[in-house]
Amino acid sequence: MIKINRVLTYYQIDKMVLTDTKYSWLIWANLILPWNWRKKSAAGRGEQIRLALEELGPIFIKLGQALSTRKDLLPQDISIELVKLQDDCPPFDEVHSKQLIEEGLKQTVEEAFAEFDPIPMASASIAQVHAATLHSGTEVVVKVVRPDIKPVIEQDVAIMFGLAKLFEAAVQIAKRLHPVEVVAEFEKTILDELDMMREAANATQLRRNFEDSDLLYVPEIYWSHTSQSVMTMERIYGIRISETEKLIEAGIDLTDLSAKGVVIFFTQVFKHNFFHADMHPGNIFVLPDGRYAAIDFGIMGTLAPDDQRYLAENFLAFFNRDYLRVSELHIESGWVPKGTPVNEFESAIRSVCEPIWDRPLKDISFGLVLMRLFQTARRFGMEVQPQLVLLQKTLLNIEGLGRQLDDELDLWDTAKPFLEDWMQERVGPKGLVKNIKANLPFWIEQAPQLPGLLHASLHKMAHMDMHQQSDQIARLEKQIEAQTTAQRNRTIGVLIILFALLPGLVNQDWINESWLQVVLIVTGAYFIIKK
Repeated sequence: MIKINRVLTYYQIDKMVLTDTKYSWLIWANLILPWNWRKKSAAGRGEQIRLALEELGPIFIKLGQALSTRKDLLPQDISIELVKLQDDCPPFDEVHSKQLIEEGLKQTVEEAFAEFDPIPMASASIAQVHAATLHSGTEVVVKVVRPDIKPVIEQDVAIMFGLAKLFEAAVQIAKRLHPVEVVAEFEKTILDELDMMREAANATQLRRNFEDSDLLYVPEIYWSHTSQSVMTMERIYGIRISETEKLIEAGIDLTDLSAKGVVIFFTQVFKHNFFHADMHPGNIFVLPDGRYAAIDFGIMGTLAPDDQRYLAENFLAFFNRDYLRVSELHIESGWVPKGTPVNEFESAIRSVCEPIWDRPLKDISFGLVLMRLFQTARRFGMEVQPQLVLLQKTLLNIEGLGRQLDDELDLWDTAKPFLEDWMQERVGPKGLVKNIKANLPFWIEQAPQLPGLLHASLHKMAHMDMHQQSDQIARLEKQIEAQTTAQRNRTIGVLIILFALLPGLVNQDWINESWLQVVLIVTGAYFIIKK
């Protein structure tokens, strides 16, 4: 906590945040602390923020990477600096890097590779990569985890847990935001990034999912040169997604490219249920044939089937402007309290979402939309769903990429047909046939056991305690008697009402007293509603 305070004060982040607010007095109070008695950084505003995040470590760098994709929410000088966090973190020395690779692969660099470049190609918050060539002549990149990074991450996460608990205790609305659960989810994710075997497995699965695809290419993993701290994969040559001028020079259609990005995302989330959850521009390239190419598979996301179905229905309801269905889905899922008034919730959602329709991304302020949605959440007690944090982060990255490539992209028209087809495959005739095919072998396997199970159930009933049997029989008799009595009363009631109305229907006057008809109708109604 002292280090965070010292770094933020040195780079004058406190002045950027607190000036012109009612908490501006904290700027001066902060100067009383001994560790702040030094000359402040004279760098520009954007550079100060970048340097502060780099000094604070991997978790804060991750925060900067996420913000770097949202140029619509940040001043230009800040967004330009934050982009440098994507692969320009300070590298560690080449001697240490070779030592870590040799320890991980249990062989010398010369034994493992025909050529190895000790100068890193790129250096990120968790690891750095080197160019190399296998003895077979295949060009590869070698990714090695930063030394002693795990204790740093564990310390930063511990601080985040402390702040989250303090937030929950001090702020009344904080509990429904589940800050501790969100931090726990983040802890699991970032610790998984340290395991190169896990990342290699993720890359292999994603490559299998998009095999022979014209949308996304995933480099091949070389398992013989991979361990828990080192990963070796095929080297790819492409243009970084953020270098739009080079893409245009290469003849890449940016409009088509931005639409493909949306399709890739929804394919991963709904068709494969396995999505790349760290899609900032530093991890995405474009190949000469126009396909996307992804790297850095440390953070991958999956969804429970219920969440997957719920999200698809929500998206489609949004696309169809069916705000009533959106509000019903929120209540059915338990994301808002069961007693929430549906009509009021529907009206609130409509007021937030309606203004964004039929407008290109460049004209939509998602910052404003998110702020208004949060206000709606506070009003109706909507809770944050920690299991969807990765998905939300990825959605922000996708929007940032789409805005960068084509600010005229209509995100909704691109995604809607895909989701409609997915829902048809899940709940339509195709889905029914698919489920039958999937379960038929299991049903056939279980069929021979059914006679035995039926016999066991009957045997159990036959040897049930007589007292239990008599109690069950008594309950059944009462239910049957109640149902019979209710049916008899309804029949009598209907006959009495027909008797009262019949003279008028057949033009007879043998009941010509209106008061008598009223009495008969009331009597009939009494028998109908009588329990």
